[in-house]
Amino acid sequence: MPLDIRNFPSPSVATITAAAAAVSAAIFIFRRQPRFSFTSSSLSNCSIMEDRHPVTILVLFAKSPHEDQIARSTQAKRETLKLFDEDDGQEEIRVLLQSEIDSIDPPTFRAERYMDALDTNSFGRFLIWSPRLPSTHDVVSKNFCDFPVGTACISDVQYKGRGRSKNVWESPAGCLMFSFTLQMEDGRKVPLLQYIVSLAVTEAIKQSCQAKGLPQIDVRIKWPNDLYLNGLKVGGILCSSTYSSNKFKVSAGVGLNLDNDKPTTSLNATLQEMTAVSHQLAREDILAAFFNNFEKLFEAFLHQGFQVLEELYYRTWLHRNL
Repeated sequence: MPLDIRNFPSPSVATITAAAAAVSAAIFIFRRQPRFSFTSSSLSNCSIMEDRHPVTILVLFAKSPHEDQIARSTQAKRETLKLFDEDDGQEEIRVLLQSEIDSIDPPTFRAERYMDALDTNSFGRFLIWSPRLPSTHDVVSKNFCDFPVGTACISDVQYKGRGRSKNVWESPAGCLMFSFTLQMEDGRKVPLLQYIVSLAVTEAIKQSCQAKGLPQIDVRIKWPNDLYLNGLKVGGILCSSTYSSNKFKVSAGVGLNLDNDKPTTSLNATLQEMTAVSHQLAREDILAAFFNNFEKLFEAFLHQGFQVLEELYYRTWLHRNL
């Protein structure tokens, strides 16, 4: 049975903090991938190499001049960015502005397409993209105070993603993997945030299909924080938090399988089965639709409580007819 939101108890601050920090779910289970890095003595010849002069590249994208100033400030402070655990070993970190993305061959994330579709006041307007990262979640959580609230990080490949119970998941190219930041004051609402994130994902998929004139694919929420399609896991949500200065600093992450048929299924494979023509949902479209939906759902949740979203949640719940 789903959690009874209406009778949710009012725990102590200590209990809230522990519960909020424990809200997490596995992103994905994938076969181990070989470690590789974008490395080069010059950006124009940037290429994938194994275990030679590892370089981690971050590209900063901005929606407006305000976020562009943040990007330039972040680039200037690149040496203070924290991306790796002590046991990871250290890689050179190269931070680029969006005007410098042409130096990466090929630039696999189409930032202009994403920003054109983004219609938010806070979330996703300052975006960090990387070809390869240990964990997008670590980028935003370890540098939480150095980025504006609403900052997002996306990576093509993630080799040390975080999951429930400190599990480590590796995710290859073909997945939408991103994390972002937010703040909350009411600790009673923090454990419910994973449901808002899940709803924003399912609504983003619906809108992306509708915008392209595609059949609806019925992605469902498996309580508490997994995403299922046709009975198979296709994604997951991760939320973690810390408490300081009377606020909960939350890092939320999403993993969604767009193109990899193994080990379960993918959104685009399902679409191809439903139509005679090969159609593709793009990361940029779903990511923008996610933040557009999340910002509205999150505001309603903060000001009106989860009750206003209960009907939508139960319509999307995997076990609603059981």
